[in-house]
Amino acid sequence: MKTLRLDVDADGIALITLEAPDKPMNVVSPELIDDMIAAIERVAADASIKGAIVTSAKPAFMAGADLKYILGIAGGALTLKQAYAFSQKPSVQMHRRLETCGKPFVAAINGLALGGGYELALACHHRVIVDDPKAVVGLPEVTVGLLPGSGGTQRLPRMVGLEKATALLLDGRSVPPTEALQLGMVDQVVPAAQLLAAARAWLLNTPNPVRAWDVKGYRSSNGLLNPAVVKVMSERPAQIAAQTRRNYPAPIAILDCLFHGLLLPFDKALQLESKHFARLLCDPVARNLIRTSFVNRGEASKLARRPRDIAKSSVTRLGVLGAGMMGSGIAYVAAQAGVEVVLIDSSLELAEKGKQYSVKLLDKAVERGKQSRAAADAILARIKPTTSYESLAGCELVIEAVFEDVAVKAEVTKRAEAVLSASGIFASNTSTLPIGRLAEASSRPAQFIGLHFFSPVDRMPLVEVIVGARTSQETLAKSLDFVGQLRMTPIVVNDSRGFYTSRVFQTFIHEGMRMLEEGIEPARIENAAMAAGFPVGPLALLDEVTIELPWKIVQEAEAALGANFKRPCAYDVMRRMLHEIKRPGRRHGGGFYDYPKDAPKHLWPGLSAAFPPARKQPGVEEIRDRLLYIQAIETARCLEEGVITHPADADVGALLGWGFPAWTGGPLSFIETVGMEKFVAEAERMASTYGARFAPSDWLRARAEQGEAFYETALPRTAAA
Repeated sequence: MKTLRLDVDADGIALITLEAPDKPMNVVSPELIDDMIAAIERVAADASIKGAIVTSAKPAFMAGADLKYILGIAGGALTLKQAYAFSQKPSVQMHRRLETCGKPFVAAINGLALGGGYELALACHHRVIVDDPKAVVGLPEVTVGLLPGSGGTQRLPRMVGLEKATALLLDGRSVPPTEALQLGMVDQVVPAAQLLAAARAWLLNTPNPVRAWDVKGYRSSNGLLNPAVVKVMSERPAQIAAQTRRNYPAPIAILDCLFHGLLLPFDKALQLESKHFARLLCDPVARNLIRTSFVNRGEASKLARRPRDIAKSSVTRLGVLGAGMMGSGIAYVAAQAGVEVVLIDSSLELAEKGKQYSVKLLDKAVERGKQSRAAADAILARIKPTTSYESLAGCELVIEAVFEDVAVKAEVTKRAEAVLSASGIFASNTSTLPIGRLAEASSRPAQFIGLHFFSPVDRMPLVEVIVGARTSQETLAKSLDFVGQLRMTPIVVNDSRGFYTSRVFQTFIHEGMRMLEEGIEPARIENAAMAAGFPVGPLALLDEVTIELPWKIVQEAEAALGANFKRPCAYDVMRRMLHEIKRPGRRHGGGFYDYPKDAPKHLWPGLSAAFPPARKQPGVEEIRDRLLYIQAIETARCLEEGVITHPADADVGALLGWGFPAWTGGPLSFIETVGMEKFVAEAERMASTYGARFAPSDWLRARAEQGEAFYETALPRTAAA
């Protein structure tokens, strides 16, 4: 057996030790399933074996399914029939066989057990777990667009009750041992040294390894007349619809498994679960979530775009120029990562004020018990506020986060480089100004790069790494190493105006304003955006950043490009809101919304006079599609132009950078979800209706005609029947 060992001791106790080769954790894979089935059959057939303990040779018990393998078969790589069989094999041939083979099995959970790992533990007749807060258990499948497909939706509610199980399954929460014991998810919590002994003791004293639902006459307490069932099933569907906007099918499938499954005999319930699992596995939403939010984000966080032939580096001393919101945030995350930070501003008062940002965050963490006072003080001690550029001596990296003005940035670049060592790197946190233009002020353009953080830095995990025309591969590698030090997620883009994230994000807010100008009701625009899965509507978002920001970006682009500049579709709306209506945004008292002191914000009543609504209003679906399509089209242009070189970076950047709906997997995954040919045809319809900004390029049309997707399918349709 490749993934486990089976040993039998003198007392007739079989010890099944999970040990997947070449992996840091055990995962549910076809090989493990086959090996586990063989081990179960040996235990069942050997009269000398009284029972079995399942444990792990690795620090974790089992981390669930191999997501890279699941990605290869998700979203249409299997037929529904194949996907159903894929679920039934571990559900029936492994877990159900283990449960009904006539021999007792106990799970000795020595570390975390999640997803399929916890389903294996659920199928055992008893669960003993180590007393370690890191040894969490749970069924997080909903977070990847799936449901537990090996009995998890049926065993858990029969063990802990429908109400508790519903919350656990829909939240996908991981539960530490003590709470798991209280909930009934495990049966014993013991010190690590006693784990196997406790498992053996239970086995040697268990005369009848039959689960409650296999006893003749069993009736679930979760019946239709149970008030808890009525409460859950009457409230939860509406709650799910409000939370997911009906964009995620997994939560509703889980509810259906719970409601109908608990009314069926157990084996019929497992069939129902597998049918729902098959539908979800074949749905593109699961593929999109797994691919972008887990696999590709994980690869990016492991620095997948880092040049491999350059030695690993780290930053021990960082210079941050500008102690405003962005500079203060960068200083905080760097100090948290153990880096000494020199925080520079034009006055000591401003520099000290920047450090106070970290003080406030750490005081809150201490108050909530998430950080010790000593640890917080150690972090604060690493941040040195100053006005002296001489303090930058010894810094391996300097990041400027000063005002978005080329002249201001040029001045601080020259002052910093005068102090930096020959190997020091200078980075700009600019969100839109071309790195090549900023690098003109540098005496070492090969060591000049863009590191675009997002606000607030302590809560936004993305860093857009912008490579200029003269940026060296060594500078790129060192910059990515620094992002890795911060435990943040980088995407790598090539230099252009607006780079990638700002360029595509602007199409979202511009389209929202253009629709307002066309007479579409503002509430309809905002609600359609949220129905698509955006955190807020484009008008509310504009109020937060203020219209001054996109207007300034437009003015800079117009000055730089001259006759080649094309005004964005919302140019007149921005001009009117700023210069005629004079409502730039929330910071100035109001914009598209009013912000009363004693009531929630609401759309400004004056909008109907400033932008009269049309008599005929479009459907929510049309507005939603306009907002999704315009961003997807611009993203495809960025890929075509080489601004983005990897589809994964485009999708990860969209989800983490400005909240593109996760169910889509990102703008390029959204195009594949719609279908390349259908997307191009719909884009052409929108171009004829709303303007040339929606027109797909010849490059995109050619890809659609040739059936050339952005991502390759990992496994052929016939795989993993």
